[in-house]
Amino acid sequence: MRIHDTSREPLKWIVAWIALASGLLPAGCNKTDGKQTAAPIAQEVATVTVRPQQAVLTTELPGRTSAYRIAEVRPQVNGIIQKRLFVEGSEVKAGQLLYQIDPAPFRAALENAMAALGKAEANLPALRSKAERYKEALVDKAVSQQDYDDAASAMKQSEADIQSWKAMVDAARINLGYTRITAPISGRIGKSNVTEGALATAHQPTALTTIQQMDPIHVDVFQATAELLRLKRRLEDRRLTTTGSKQNKVKLLLEDGSAYPMEGTLQFRDVSVDPTTGSVILRIVFPNPKGTLLPGMYVRAVVTEGVNEKAILIPQQAVARDPKGNPMTLIVDGSGKVTQRMLNLDRAIGDKWLVTSGVAPGDRVIVEGMQKVRPGASVKEVPFDAGGEPGAKSKSPTRPAGGTSGGK
Repeated sequence: MRIHDTSREPLKWIVAWIALASGLLPAGCNKTDGKQTAAPIAQEVATVTVRPQQAVLTTELPGRTSAYRIAEVRPQVNGIIQKRLFVEGSEVKAGQLLYQIDPAPFRAALENAMAALGKAEANLPALRSKAERYKEALVDKAVSQQDYDDAASAMKQSEADIQSWKAMVDAARINLGYTRITAPISGRIGKSNVTEGALATAHQPTALTTIQQMDPIHVDVFQATAELLRLKRRLEDRRLTTTGSKQNKVKLLLEDGSAYPMEGTLQFRDVSVDPTTGSVILRIVFPNPKGTLLPGMYVRAVVTEGVNEKAILIPQQAVARDPKGNPMTLIVDGSGKVTQRMLNLDRAIGDKWLVTSGVAPGDRVIVEGMQKVRPGASVKEVPFDAGGEPGAKSKSPTRPAGGTSGGK
């Protein structure tokens, strides 16, 4: 009888599984190797082609507003203030009566001077007739030379007295007029520093009140001399051209960032430099019919420098920074590969950078997809859609949902 040995069956099945696994391993390894050696897929990027264009260059300068004209009202005679005839903070006109000083003493002085003048004028005819008679009598030796000289001297003395009293009358009349304190200019009047019954002293150091003309109004801004020299060099090198009558037009930004609705006119540049700040003052005149601008307000003036006829502008999101903070961008060369360019930037104009060097007309600058490519990589270009909304689907599938790619 033949006995069946069951102890060897597990070993037989193990050997069979090992043989089967050995036959499958080469096929799996070859498949993995095939994936590693597959050609990389070219990333899609959105690009814009650099083209020269006209750009109006402006600069923002800080400054403050000041009244167009300021008049500090002071008394010119001594006296007691009887009335105040204006409302504080209101608009007044030139020549409007503001204060009334007690005129009684000055009216009396005028009347006294006029009376003395009348007395002198009354004596003159008699003295003139006497001098003429003595002159005729002197020919006939009827009077002495001394008598004639005394008569002629008395007549001349009377004439001089008349001139003196006329001057006194004029002075008294002027002082009487000074008791009416009027507005020297039109504008908005401030608070009154005195009340009725206060003693006014001629040419006192403290003003009774102040009037400020605020329509139009001055805006004084400060421009660094370095910026002024740079602007002159650009104009001399013909990199900038003037804009004619618009060159002197200035826009204004208020303290809250809003734009002032009316344009101003550049009046002059100061001829001296402030040694403490190294800047010159530019004075601009703005219309202010509604009184929006008040003296002492902080503002920013947008001054036109000129026009760059061949400006190179690229979107701000196409510019990134290296670890040292230097601006750079990526472009696509003629072979469809990415190249890095270092840039020199002048200023931001809207949502674009004005580039002075680094890119040239005809270069294709990558605007979207910068994070997914590196210099030397091959890419597939699609036009940049400047009007696309963040998160919306565009021609470039490399734009991530929820925002645009590329650093500013």
